[in-house]
Amino acid sequence: MNCKIGVISGDGIGPEIVREARKVLDRVAERFGHQFMYMELLLGGASIDAYGVPLTEETIEKAKSCEAVLMGSIGGDAKTSPWYQLEPSRRPEAGLLGIRKALNLFANLRPAYLYEELREACPLRADISEAGFDMLIMRELTGGLYFGARKTEEVDGVRTAMDTLSYNEHEIRRIAKRAFDIAMKRRKKVCSVDKANVLDSSRLWRKVVEEVAKDYPEVALSHMYVDNCAMQLVMNPAQFDVILTENMFGDILSDEASMVTGSIGMLSSASLNDTRFGLYEPSHGSAPDLAGQDKANPIATILSAAMMLRYSFDLDQEAEAVEAAVRQVLKEGYRTGDIMSEGGICTGTTQMGDLIAAHI
Repeated sequence: MNCKIGVISGDGIGPEIVREARKVLDRVAERFGHQFMYMELLLGGASIDAYGVPLTEETIEKAKSCEAVLMGSIGGDAKTSPWYQLEPSRRPEAGLLGIRKALNLFANLRPAYLYEELREACPLRADISEAGFDMLIMRELTGGLYFGARKTEEVDGVRTAMDTLSYNEHEIRRIAKRAFDIAMKRRKKVCSVDKANVLDSSRLWRKVVEEVAKDYPEVALSHMYVDNCAMQLVMNPAQFDVILTENMFGDILSDEASMVTGSIGMLSSASLNDTRFGLYEPSHGSAPDLAGQDKANPIATILSAAMMLRYSFDLDQEAEAVEAAVRQVLKEGYRTGDIMSEGGICTGTTQMGDLIAAHI
């Protein structure tokens, strides 16, 4: 198979972790007889440095010409980077929101899986971590509070800010269908998270999700308020299979879920539209304090590449080979600093990529 992949190396540790993911992909291509062609794209701080804006029309058009996009992390230190002296619409993160909207990437998938070898790194009590967990958070990504109308103005002499949270039934239905489709391939459980006791948008969310559920009689649907879900993620994460939720709730809950795995450096993500196209990136940030030191954990980006193989190219066997290689390297005791524990073998970014590629 020939696959055209856009590559956004990004900022901070982004170029280092993307380099290792490409190394693994090249090994997959060699092992399984594929050809992966890469197209370099600029986004975030790197785009600001080159063009003065975090996202250009050229990047959007090039991304659309690819079958999938692999991305590192964008952004920098908000206190010291000149990027954050710009108005919010010209900062690195605005480019990320912009490309999600331009490519209609409405479905964000974030798996949270506790590797047996990393249970010591899990911050939860031993009796909770020993039960393990394997969940997927399905977050709506192009609607809600982050994309609603906003303004700051003076009203009767008082500075007042407004952000609008809005969803229509079509936006809710399409993300719900994605969640139920994926649940059918997992343990057939969907927990829809909302705040229906307070918000009109959540009441509509719950109603539409229940309508979609009628088409999936094999899937068990439950509902949970977002504040309770935040508690349950640290009390009993093993109860969850697929968590379905809106944009802001998903942003917060997926970060919480990532930390109970032991390190956000282990968490991959996929952002999909209504075709097979997807943008794949680690869940963590750009960690500018680690850039260039060969300390960053590339596993989240490598696992994001595995998600790309599965969801955009339908290469399940190849995706499983990457995931198995990650498990084997962890089983052999190799660790980057963020997941290091007693008895582990301290490993840098480059060596971790080499080890995983060698096991494919």
